[in-house]
Amino acid sequence: MAHDNISNDQPPPETPLLRRTFFHLPSTLKLKTTLCSELSGAVGDLGTYIPIVLALSLVNNLDLTTTLIFTSLYNITTGLFFGLPMPVQPMKSIAAVAISESPPLTIPQISAAGLCVAAVLLVLGTTGLMSFLYRYLPLPVVRGVQLSQGLQFAFSAIKYIRYQQDLASTSAKTDTVRPWFSLDGLAIALVAVLFLVLTTGAGEDKHNSERQQQHGEEELDSVVVRRNKINQRLKILSMIPSALIVFLFGLLLCFIRDPSIFHDLKFGPSKIKLVRITWDDFKVGFVRAAIPQIPLSILNSVIAVCKLSGDLFPDREASAMKVSVSVGVMNFVGCWFGAMPCCHGAGGLAGQYRFGGRSGASVVFLGVGKLLIALVFGNSFGRILGQFPIGILGVLLLFAGIELAMASKDMNSKQESFIMFVCAAVSLTGSSAALGFFVGIVLYFLLKLRELDCGDGFGFLSNSNKTKSSKDEETPLIA
Repeated sequence: MAHDNISNDQPPPETPLLRRTFFHLPSTLKLKTTLCSELSGAVGDLGTYIPIVLALSLVNNLDLTTTLIFTSLYNITTGLFFGLPMPVQPMKSIAAVAISESPPLTIPQISAAGLCVAAVLLVLGTTGLMSFLYRYLPLPVVRGVQLSQGLQFAFSAIKYIRYQQDLASTSAKTDTVRPWFSLDGLAIALVAVLFLVLTTGAGEDKHNSERQQQHGEEELDSVVVRRNKINQRLKILSMIPSALIVFLFGLLLCFIRDPSIFHDLKFGPSKIKLVRITWDDFKVGFVRAAIPQIPLSILNSVIAVCKLSGDLFPDREASAMKVSVSVGVMNFVGCWFGAMPCCHGAGGLAGQYRFGGRSGASVVFLGVGKLLIALVFGNSFGRILGQFPIGILGVLLLFAGIELAMASKDMNSKQESFIMFVCAAVSLTGSSAALGFFVGIVLYFLLKLRELDCGDGFGFLSNSNKTKSSKDEETPLIA
């Protein structure tokens, strides 16, 4: 019989139904490092997110539930789409104007400003103009913008750590020195700094690791053994979710500082409503808030973040066209409902990378966390954020700013460094990335003009940035 030919030791054949897998994890969410590292990286950009969201909710009556829900969806979508720890951050210039204006901007005016910026970025992205800018902008100028933004973050972080902050106040005075010993004192902030330095060091240095591997064979056995022990200890330290621990410690301090928070918490989200935006709101929002935000979004939210993604993830460099369209689509969806205008920022990417984020899963975890908080606590979560130690947020922001500034270390000549430092200096002293960018471009062309061979015409444009990703050679979405 037929069954006599089958060996007794042979397992029964599997049916196609048993072999079939019903769920495949998207490649963009596959962990590039440990789960703890990705979770730690998820909170790496909260040093800028929390203070701005809290200030807008206190001064401009921003609906916290709406903002948390929409930014959570942005986080999840960008994590799935880009496969990078691509941050979702507030549009800082719009937020600064909205808070500091007298009277403060209304939610319809803030939303109108976000829609105006979104329209500009959508046009630049879909027509291919953003890819053109990214491909031909001189690298030293881009590095100058990154350096200025990183140092600006670091300076703000030091103020958060040293001085007491009143986020609900429209004045920028920070004269009161933070006490040493309190639940939001200098001592706690310094302990957080020491903990992050001991666990994360100066950040990942790929070039140093490659040099150690190359020289490893040339070293004595005793030196190799000692180096291996050191590397093993550093690997164990790097697995600690340091930023997540610091953030959770800050949340614990919220309830210790004000135990009445427990009684003020209300469960459930608030209702999401469509915002009625008038023509006057568009005029005020565009003139006061969108105009200063547009150059910052182009430079820092698209060009700088794409260049930084190529530095940190050479095989996964983000496309300028896709990032530009992403910012436009996000705000065209959320701003109609009163969500805070958002963008992708180089500082946020640097912060999430600094603390362990290596894949899209990092920001997806953050998005899921925001969504759960919005659905469970709603607007009452602002009561918790109001007691969050600003000094700890300053510590997270400090490391993110330094990581972004260190991206400018690859300038290979004195001329490139000169352009970068002039661009950064003008951006910092003039408080405008657009002004520094303009000065950097003029300086770049003046220096090239000195070396120009009359027979070459203006052919030096093609040499401005040959290291750009081939992803920005894409055809525009609109022919």
